[in-house]
Amino acid sequence: MKLILNGCLGRMGRAVTELAPTREAEVVAGVDIAAAEAAYPIATEWAGLPAADAVIDFSNPAGLAAELRYVTAHNLPLVLCTTGLSADQLTAVHEAAKVVPVFMSSNMSLGVAVLSALTKKAAAILGDTFDIEIVEMHHNQKLDAPSGTALMLADAAKAGLSYEPEYTYDRHTRRQKREKKEIGIAALRGGTVVGEHSVYFAGEQEVLTLSHSAGSRSVFAAGALTAARFLQGKPAGLYSMEDILDGI
Repeated sequence: MKLILNGCLGRMGRAVTELAPTREAEVVAGVDIAAAEAAYPIATEWAGLPAADAVIDFSNPAGLAAELRYVTAHNLPLVLCTTGLSADQLTAVHEAAKVVPVFMSSNMSLGVAVLSALTKKAAAILGDTFDIEIVEMHHNQKLDAPSGTALMLADAAKAGLSYEPEYTYDRHTRRQKREKKEIGIAALRGGTVVGEHSVYFAGEQEVLTLSHSAGSRSVFAAGALTAARFLQGKPAGLYSMEDILDGI
Protein backbone atom coordinates (compact mmCIF):
# COMPACT_ATOMS: atom_id res chain seq x y z
CA MET A 1 0.00 0.00 0.00
CA LYS A 2 1.59 3.27 -1.15
CA LEU A 3 0.86 6.35 0.93
CA ILE A 4 1.16 10.12 0.76
CA LEU A 5 1.64 11.47 4.28
CA ASN A 6 0.47 15.00 5.07
CA GLY A 7 2.26 16.44 8.10
CA CYS A 8 5.08 13.97 7.58
CA LEU A 9 7.61 15.91 9.68
CA GLY A 10 5.43 16.15 12.77
CA ARG A 11 5.41 13.72 15.68
CA MET A 12 2.59 11.62 14.25
CA GLY A 13 3.99 11.82 10.72
CA ARG A 14 7.28 10.38 11.92
CA ALA A 15 5.43 7.65 13.84
CA VAL A 16 3.51 6.61 10.71
CA THR A 17 6.72 6.63 8.65
CA GLU A 18 8.44 4.36 11.17
CA LEU A 19 5.55 1.92 11.51
CA ALA A 20 4.45 1.69 7.86
CA PRO A 21 7.01 -0.95 6.73
CA THR A 22 5.80 -3.32 9.47
CA ARG A 23 2.26 -3.05 8.07
CA GLU A 24 3.11 -3.77 4.43
CA ALA A 25 2.86 -0.09 3.60
CA GLU A 26 5.26 2.47 2.15
CA VAL A 27 5.25 6.25 2.40
CA VAL A 28 6.14 7.30 -1.15
CA ALA A 29 5.84 11.06 -0.56
CA GLY A 30 5.21 13.56 2.16
CA VAL A 31 3.62 16.99 2.35
CA ASP A 32 4.69 19.51 4.98
CA ILE A 33 5.03 23.26 5.42
CA ALA A 34 8.81 22.87 5.74
CA ALA A 35 11.24 21.15 3.41
CA ALA A 36 13.60 18.53 4.86
CA GLU A 37 15.51 15.44 3.91
CA ALA A 38 13.75 12.11 4.32
CA ALA A 39 13.63 8.62 2.88
CA TYR A 40 10.97 9.92 0.46
CA PRO A 41 10.39 13.22 -1.36
CA ILE A 42 8.66 15.96 0.65
CA ALA A 43 6.63 18.68 -1.06
CA THR A 44 5.37 21.93 0.40
CA GLU A 45 2.43 22.04 -2.03
CA TRP A 46 -0.02 19.51 -3.45
CA ALA A 47 1.66 19.15 -6.84
CA GLY A 48 4.03 16.75 -8.56
CA LEU A 49 3.37 13.90 -6.14
CA PRO A 50 3.78 10.23 -7.16
CA ALA A 51 0.90 7.79 -7.52
CA ALA A 52 -0.42 6.38 -4.26
CA ASP A 53 -3.22 4.27 -2.82
CA ALA A 54 -4.28 6.68 -0.04
CA VAL A 55 -3.46 9.88 1.81
CA ILE A 56 -2.99 9.98 5.60
CA ASP A 57 -3.29 13.43 7.18
CA PHE A 58 -1.83 14.27 10.60
CA SER A 59 -1.31 17.93 9.77
CA ASN A 60 -2.83 21.34 10.53
CA PRO A 61 -6.39 22.33 9.52
CA ALA A 62 -4.99 25.31 7.58
CA GLY A 63 -4.02 23.13 4.61
CA LEU A 64 -7.25 21.15 4.37
CA ALA A 65 -8.77 22.88 1.31
CA ALA A 66 -5.79 22.13 -0.95
CA GLU A 67 -5.67 18.54 0.28
CA LEU A 68 -9.37 17.96 -0.45
CA ARG A 69 -8.93 19.37 -3.95
CA TYR A 70 -6.05 16.95 -4.54
CA VAL A 71 -7.70 13.77 -3.28
CA THR A 72 -10.95 14.42 -5.15
CA ALA A 73 -9.07 15.25 -8.37
CA HIS A 74 -6.95 12.09 -8.11
CA ASN A 75 -9.66 9.81 -6.68
CA LEU A 76 -7.59 9.05 -3.58
CA PRO A 77 -8.99 7.73 -0.28
CA LEU A 78 -8.24 10.06 2.63
CA VAL A 79 -7.59 9.19 6.27
CA LEU A 80 -8.21 12.49 8.06
CA CYS A 81 -6.72 12.51 11.57
CA THR A 82 -6.44 16.28 11.95
CA THR A 83 -8.58 17.79 14.71
CA GLY A 84 -9.85 21.31 15.38
CA LEU A 85 -11.72 21.67 12.07
CA SER A 86 -14.17 24.55 11.71
CA ALA A 87 -17.82 24.11 10.75
CA ASP A 88 -17.02 25.20 7.19
CA GLN A 89 -14.14 22.73 6.97
CA LEU A 90 -16.36 19.91 8.20
CA THR A 91 -18.85 20.81 5.48
CA ALA A 92 -16.04 20.64 2.92
CA VAL A 93 -15.05 17.20 4.21
CA HIS A 94 -18.62 15.95 3.82
CA GLU A 95 -18.67 17.28 0.25
CA ALA A 96 -15.38 15.51 -0.55
CA ALA A 97 -16.82 12.28 0.88
CA LYS A 98 -19.39 12.36 -1.91
CA VAL A 99 -16.51 11.89 -4.35
CA VAL A 100 -13.95 9.74 -2.51
CA PRO A 101 -13.93 7.57 0.64
CA VAL A 102 -12.92 9.66 3.65
CA PHE A 103 -12.09 8.16 7.04
CA MET A 104 -12.39 10.75 9.79
CA SER A 105 -11.78 10.27 13.50
CA SER A 106 -10.62 12.52 16.33
CA ASN A 107 -8.62 9.59 17.68
CA MET A 108 -7.18 6.72 15.66
CA SER A 109 -6.75 4.29 18.57
CA LEU A 110 -8.88 1.14 18.46
CA GLY A 111 -8.95 1.22 22.26
CA VAL A 112 -10.42 4.73 22.25
CA ALA A 113 -13.02 3.58 19.72
CA VAL A 114 -14.09 0.88 22.17
CA LEU A 115 -14.07 3.46 24.99
CA SER A 116 -16.40 5.64 22.93
CA ALA A 117 -18.79 2.73 22.31
CA LEU A 118 -18.79 1.84 26.02
CA THR A 119 -19.42 5.48 26.93
CA LYS A 120 -22.49 5.59 24.72
CA LYS A 121 -23.80 2.35 26.24
CA ALA A 122 -23.16 3.49 29.82
CA ALA A 123 -24.86 6.83 29.16
CA ALA A 124 -27.93 5.04 27.83
CA ILE A 125 -28.14 2.92 30.98
CA LEU A 126 -26.98 5.38 33.66
CA GLY A 127 -27.56 8.81 32.16
CA ASP A 128 -30.87 9.57 33.88
CA THR A 129 -29.46 9.12 37.39
CA PHE A 130 -25.66 9.57 37.05
CA ASP A 131 -23.65 12.74 36.38
CA ILE A 132 -21.16 12.55 33.51
CA GLU A 133 -17.72 14.21 33.65
CA ILE A 134 -14.80 13.86 31.21
CA VAL A 135 -11.15 14.54 32.04
CA GLU A 136 -8.34 14.43 29.49
CA MET A 137 -4.60 15.09 29.67
CA HIS A 138 -2.06 15.68 26.91
CA HIS A 139 1.51 16.92 26.51
CA ASN A 140 2.32 20.60 26.91
CA GLN A 141 2.73 21.16 23.16
CA LYS A 142 -0.88 20.35 22.23
CA LEU A 143 -2.71 23.34 20.78
CA ASP A 144 -6.43 22.55 21.08
CA ALA A 145 -8.29 22.19 24.37
CA PRO A 146 -10.38 20.28 25.02
CA SER A 147 -9.02 17.63 22.71
CA GLY A 148 -10.98 16.28 19.78
CA THR A 149 -11.08 12.94 21.60
CA ALA A 150 -12.69 14.49 24.68
CA LEU A 151 -15.36 16.05 22.47
CA MET A 152 -15.81 12.72 20.68
CA LEU A 153 -16.44 11.02 24.04
CA ALA A 154 -18.88 13.77 25.03
CA ASP A 155 -20.73 13.24 21.75
CA ALA A 156 -20.78 9.49 22.41
CA ALA A 157 -22.37 10.09 25.82
CA LYS A 158 -24.82 12.54 24.25
CA ALA A 159 -25.87 9.90 21.72
CA GLY A 160 -26.83 7.56 24.56
CA LEU A 161 -28.79 10.08 26.62
CA SER A 162 -32.54 10.64 26.59
CA TYR A 163 -32.04 14.41 26.88
CA GLU A 164 -29.96 17.14 25.21
CA PRO A 165 -26.90 17.79 27.43
CA GLU A 166 -24.94 21.02 27.83
CA TYR A 167 -21.16 20.80 27.57
CA THR A 168 -19.47 22.73 30.41
CA TYR A 169 -15.79 23.63 29.94
CA ASP A 170 -15.10 26.35 32.49
CA ARG A 171 -16.85 25.64 35.75
CA HIS A 172 -14.91 28.24 37.76
CA THR A 173 -16.96 31.00 36.12
CA ARG A 174 -20.14 29.56 37.62
CA ARG A 175 -20.97 29.94 41.29
CA GLN A 176 -23.90 27.53 41.37
CA LYS A 177 -24.73 23.89 41.77
CA ARG A 178 -24.07 21.53 38.90
CA GLU A 179 -27.04 21.24 36.56
CA LYS A 180 -28.28 17.72 35.89
CA LYS A 181 -27.98 18.06 32.12
CA GLU A 182 -24.34 19.13 32.13
CA ILE A 183 -21.43 17.10 30.79
CA GLY A 184 -18.30 18.57 32.33
CA ILE A 185 -15.13 18.49 30.21
CA ALA A 186 -11.75 19.30 31.79
CA ALA A 187 -8.46 19.59 29.85
CA LEU A 188 -5.06 19.11 31.52
CA ARG A 189 -1.75 19.87 29.79
CA GLY A 190 1.75 18.95 30.93
CA GLY A 191 4.97 17.11 30.24
CA THR A 192 5.10 14.52 27.48
CA VAL A 193 1.79 12.76 28.14
CA VAL A 194 0.67 11.16 24.86
CA GLY A 195 -3.00 11.01 25.77
CA GLU A 196 -5.17 10.02 28.71
CA HIS A 197 -8.97 10.11 28.79
CA SER A 198 -11.43 9.22 31.53
CA VAL A 199 -15.22 9.33 31.56
CA TYR A 200 -16.80 9.41 35.01
CA PHE A 201 -20.37 8.34 35.71
CA ALA A 202 -21.03 9.59 39.25
CA GLY A 203 -24.18 8.38 41.01
CA GLU A 204 -25.43 7.96 44.55
CA GLN A 205 -22.70 6.21 46.55
CA GLU A 206 -20.96 4.81 43.43
CA VAL A 207 -18.79 5.96 40.54
CA LEU A 208 -18.12 4.13 37.30
CA THR A 209 -14.93 5.20 35.48
CA LEU A 210 -14.10 4.31 31.89
CA SER A 211 -10.57 5.26 30.88
CA HIS A 212 -7.87 4.88 28.24
CA SER A 213 -4.17 5.71 28.33
CA ALA A 214 -1.89 5.75 25.29
CA GLY A 215 1.67 4.64 25.98
CA SER A 216 3.09 5.92 22.71
CA ARG A 217 2.04 7.56 19.44
CA SER A 218 2.45 4.23 17.65
CA VAL A 219 -1.10 3.24 18.65
CA PHE A 220 -2.46 6.18 16.63
CA ALA A 221 -0.13 5.48 13.72
CA ALA A 222 -1.30 1.85 13.69
CA GLY A 223 -4.91 2.99 13.64
CA ALA A 224 -4.27 5.33 10.72
CA LEU A 225 -2.60 2.56 8.71
CA THR A 226 -5.49 0.22 9.52
CA ALA A 227 -7.92 2.88 8.34
CA ALA A 228 -6.02 3.39 5.08
CA ARG A 229 -6.16 -0.35 4.46
CA PHE A 230 -9.86 -0.38 5.36
CA LEU A 231 -10.63 2.28 2.71
CA GLN A 232 -9.11 0.29 -0.15
CA GLY A 233 -11.93 -0.59 -2.56
CA LYS A 234 -14.57 1.26 -0.52
CA PRO A 235 -17.08 3.50 -2.33
CA ALA A 236 -17.19 7.24 -1.68
CA GLY A 237 -18.54 8.06 1.74
CA LEU A 238 -17.64 9.16 5.24
CA TYR A 239 -16.24 6.39 7.46
CA SER A 240 -15.15 6.24 11.11
CA MET A 241 -13.67 3.89 13.70
CA GLU A 242 -17.21 2.71 14.35
CA ASP A 243 -17.23 1.14 10.88
CA ILE A 244 -14.05 -0.79 11.71
CA LEU A 245 -15.55 -1.96 15.02
CA ASP A 246 -18.67 -3.14 13.20
CA GLY A 247 -16.49 -5.38 11.06
CA ILE A 248 -14.74 -7.07 14.01
